[in-house]
Amino acid sequence: MPTLILTPRYTDDSQALWRAANRLGWRVERLMNWRLPDELKLVPEPVLYVEALMTEMIAEQLGLRLLDAPDDWLSNLPEEYRKRWVYLSTLGEARSIEKAAFIKPPNDKSFPARVYQGKELPSDYPDEMPVLIAEIVEWKKEFRCFILNRSLKTFSVYLRDGELQRENDFVHTEEEECEVREFIETLLSDERVEILQATVIDVGVIRGRGWAVVEQNAAWGAGLYGCDPIEVLEVLRYAVVAA
Repeated sequence: MPTLILTPRYTDDSQALWRAANRLGWRVERLMNWRLPDELKLVPEPVLYVEALMTEMIAEQLGLRLLDAPDDWLSNLPEEYRKRWVYLSTLGEARSIEKAAFIKPPNDKSFPARVYQGKELPSDYPDEMPVLIAEIVEWKKEFRCFILNRSLKTFSVYLRDGELQRENDFVHTEEEECEVREFIETLLSDERVEILQATVIDVGVIRGRGWAVVEQNAAWGAGLYGCDPIEVLEVLRYAVVAA
């Protein structure tokens, strides 16, 4: 039986997963602090849903390795799926660029992902820190897709014209569902595209260009938005592997 391990933070997403795990008959443990009790270190099938800042510490105590996309995954993605230029660089090099660009850490939230002039980038991180530098584009709408074994398990709209869709209950149309499924299935069936066994891929529509990949995210800490928590749990089961 899987054991869902949650961090001390009571978020809407962790509560939704807690309820879904209970419906499935899973054991659920919410940590009181960042140190695991000895009995939790011995559970046969731990499933993690944790905040990015503490993931390594928790996974290490369980002897697990977290699945995460390579830093250069987005920059190496075929252009027909990106529909904008993106390249992997360093924070030091990004600080020297003269024109504004969309700049973000590849796989974490060390600093906010947004448009920066080089001199506006945070100064309290080392020059050698990897960053993605991308063309500035306008996203019309964005969708979160939970993926397992190159198959779409559940998805949800999360932004429209930059506005979070929580007040609209993350509702999408039938036409949008068909378009999301068509685009993501084309991506997942392309052998040129390396994809983790269990992951999250965000996709959306760039105004004037069409459907494109926003980014790939680690499943073990990704927000659910309107995704089916039962299906999310199935993805999370495979989002960590033995170290």
